[in-house]
This record gives sequence, structure tokens and C-alpha cells, in this order.
Amino acid sequence: MVTYTKRDIVRTVANEMDVPLNQAEPWVEEVIGALRKKMMKADPTCRIELRDFGVFEVKKTKAKPKARNPKTNEVIYVPPHRKTHFKPSKRLKKFLKQPLEDSEGEE
Repeated sequence: MVTYTKRDIVRTVANEMDVPLNQAEPWVEEVIGALRKKMMKADPTCRIELRDFGVFEVKKTKAKPKARNPKTNEVIYVPPHRKTHFKPSKRLKKFLKQPLEDSEGEE
């Protein structure tokens, strides 16, 4: 599996915009920082919609008064909290649903 880091995104933006890395890095950092701040300020939910990419959501979860620790079988209380969710756009979903070219998994 390939893992991309923020530095890889900075390189891609710099190449696409035909600018040096040190000029593209603050742009990428600001966009990621803005998304992070909006999600952290969610009171208690929020929705960030990026057309042709997808939707980031912060959602509430319910308390679980009778959750179970699978290691010890101990019954524990899990308080309500928030979680993140990403839903890809129709365009991205359509692309990801295309069959893969290689037939590794068919054997």
C-alpha cells in the first residue's frame, strides 16, 4: 500500500502550480489547518463540503452504558463523544468503483 504524506501533497501542488516547494508549503498547511480548526470547533457537529471531493462530518455518538472490554469481559461505560466521517463525492465514488486492471484477486 502506498502512503502519501503532507510533503507529497506539497510537491504535487508545487508541480501543478509551477512554484517552488517553499512557496506551496504554506498554502497546503493553511488549507489543512483551516479544515482542522473547523472540525475542532464543531459544537457538537459540523459538515465541510468540498465539491468533487467529498464531505467531512463531525458527528455525535451516543453513550454506551453497557459496553464490554473484549480483553477482560469487564462491563464499562463509554461516554458520548464526537467522531469524524468522510463521504466521497459522486465523481470520486464513480472512479473508485471502476474495476482494477490486474487480476491478482481473481485466482
